Amino acid sequence: MSLADFAEIDRYEESVNAFLNDEMDAARFMAYRLQHGCYGQRQDGVHMLRIKLPAGNINADQIEAVADVLENHSQHDLAHISTRQDFQIHYIPLKDTPAAMRRLAESGLTTREACGNTVRNITACPLAGVCAHEHTDINPVLNTAVERFLRHPLTQHLPRKFKISFSGCETDCAQGMIHDLGVIAVNRDGKFGFKILAGGGLGHKPHEAIVVEEFLEEKHLLASMEALISMHHKYSDRKRRAKARIKFLVGTFGAEGFLEKYQEEFERTKVAYAGRTTDPIEWKAGSSNSNMTTGAPRSVIEQKQTGFHVFPISLTLGDMTVEQLRGVTNIMRNEEINDARATQDQNLILLNVPSDRIASIRAAIANIGLSEPKIGDDIVACPGTSTCRLGITSSRVAADIVTGGKNDLRLRVSGCHNGCAQPETGDIGIYGEGKRKHGKLIPHYQMYIGGDGRSTGGLALKGPTIPSARINTAIQRLDDSYANEAAANESFYDWTRRRGMDDIKKMLFDLTEISEEDVPNILADHGESADFKVLQLGGGECAGASQDFVASRFSETAYERDCRNSFAAQNLADEAVECIEQIGLMVGQSLQFVAGQKHDDELNTVLKNLNEGPQICANLAKEFSIIAAQAQAFRTDFDTMKFNDEIASKVDTWVRNAAEACQNIDSQLDLTVSLVKKKIASEVIVDISDYTCPLHYIKARNALKEFAGGSRVSFIVDSQESQQKLCNSLIADGHQAVVDNNNDSLRVAVVKATHVGGE
Repeated sequence: MSLADFAEIDRYEESVNAFLNDEMDAARFMAYRLQHGCYGQRQDGVHMLRIKLPAGNINADQIEAVADVLENHSQHDLAHISTRQDFQIHYIPLKDTPAAMRRLAESGLTTREACGNTVRNITACPLAGVCAHEHTDINPVLNTAVERFLRHPLTQHLPRKFKISFSGCETDCAQGMIHDLGVIAVNRDGKFGFKILAGGGLGHKPHEAIVVEEFLEEKHLLASMEALISMHHKYSDRKRRAKARIKFLVGTFGAEGFLEKYQEEFERTKVAYAGRTTDPIEWKAGSSNSNMTTGAPRSVIEQKQTGFHVFPISLTLGDMTVEQLRGVTNIMRNEEINDARATQDQNLILLNVPSDRIASIRAAIANIGLSEPKIGDDIVACPGTSTCRLGITSSRVAADIVTGGKNDLRLRVSGCHNGCAQPETGDIGIYGEGKRKHGKLIPHYQMYIGGDGRSTGGLALKGPTIPSARINTAIQRLDDSYANEAAANESFYDWTRRRGMDDIKKMLFDLTEISEEDVPNILADHGESADFKVLQLGGGECAGASQDFVASRFSETAYERDCRNSFAAQNLADEAVECIEQIGLMVGQSLQFVAGQKHDDELNTVLKNLNEGPQICANLAKEFSIIAAQAQAFRTDFDTMKFNDEIASKVDTWVRNAAEACQNIDSQLDLTVSLVKKKIASEVIVDISDYTCPLHYIKARNALKEFAGGSRVSFIVDSQESQQKLCNSLIADGHQAVVDNNNDSLRVAVVKATHVGGE
């Protein structure tokens, strides 16, 4: 599955050049580069590229591409795996970022939407496809979701980022509880489907996700996901970034109100997806062996495929040098291993390793300075003050000092409260903050104790705040207490609940006390000699620039266009006409915005007030008023082909003209992704009579991919039998199709549906 788009990179390069030549303002350019996965650093002039790896999957050619970018374009020698199963490369000069993106694209990789207000990299259980526990290999259905929502108009201008995870069984090793949307394969008395979670998140005000679907049939999965993304787009706070994650909607509406809103959206998306088909999912009950490894493995383990193993490679804080990247590439090629995977614990695993190759791989990774995980090194850290503009403490240095000890505790170290290292899910998690004592600002770490993001766990309990200089002592004390007090087979998670946070705080209380005499010894952060200070570098970039009013509404317009086409194909007159009206409202508000008018909330008022604006806006308002009036007639007498010809095609042309008007008024607007890319054909005839069953169906299906939803295409076939079979097959795919014998040739007349297969 290639996610790359070279034309998109060309447009990005034009934007980079415009910015460097002072032809594009900084705020607009920031939003554009974030959309392309280019993130600012604390250091001026250099940037981080974040590479999307859905489910962490990466092959040897792609690892080599990462090595090439690191060697040829970065000023440092470290690539980094994040807790989101991405690869990140820092210290790339802005002018080099287009060339770096092209090299990645050659191997099928993309940085598109790895940053910014969009659907981020979709994560999954590290053992997806090889674990005997799972009910299904979640990779195919995850890839379908990736292809659906990458570059999707609805996801280009969300209020804030949106994170999704997939798990193949109820254990939920992908930690759906901390995600905006979690998808979990489940077995309900022999019937398979999905459990859907929503509204989870860490950082400011951690919140466990709530269940929105206890059991969802597989055919409704994409519709359910789109409903939740649509809720985020419509209702999340666009004015206050700190409140703009979907978890806050659970608080705003209440759990019951949130579910009601979800059901409203879901009923709509289910209808819109009614004509869409996807490949069937292969299900099985899964093993009940409780001794099997879950999550990212800490040692070589057997796969469910007989004779094959998963081989984990430990990476210190997720880092790999050029030499190590190339070394792993060579090992994979030499050993004929095709699949590797980045994991949430910032390590790399090799999949499908034959039993007789384990020893040779062990020796080969040692030659490049790597090894399997060791007891005590299960430590994850974010960049902190090394590169991140939001970093408060030097989390990477602190993570190098601490250890998971003899109990191999999972330590998660973040440089600020945003929690990119997921501190609330570790056995012990900490995040950096500054606290003033005796007139001095002292680096501290807020502790979280006893977290486990899987279904059997929960978010960690909030512990005390400890001076940075003493954090290692605090962690060691917890490790010793657990070792001495835990019952047989009692997990750290269970021990913390039994011990209780009040008691744990008493155990650590002396470490929180700071006398005036203590201050000189705890003023500096780890790795620093100077007194601690928090640099004011402006806002972080994870949420992007302030929301672009016009672009977000054109994104909504594109979503309404898709819904309109689907409703029309199903003869749902009222719904199709309502979509037309919503398109007019959204685009009309955009025209008001660029015209300097305060936007209105009713379509008729919008169109009326646009008549007082620039002439181009007035002309567009008058034109849409006529289209809207004509559309009303279809509520009582609906004909799909006539609606597409007389209304839908006119609306799409009007939207393109309106977008051009907006971009002429504001030359820095880029609305490309929200506009119709394929021409709607009023009538096309394709002769496939040289082909017999089933080739005629394959030829017809491929031909339809060249046209937008609503296009009318007639296929000439070789026989009446082929005519009927092709007609039935295309109807099964969700298209409208009829046998047409009103010509000299045998034909099947088709109106293409909007959502079909992987399109």
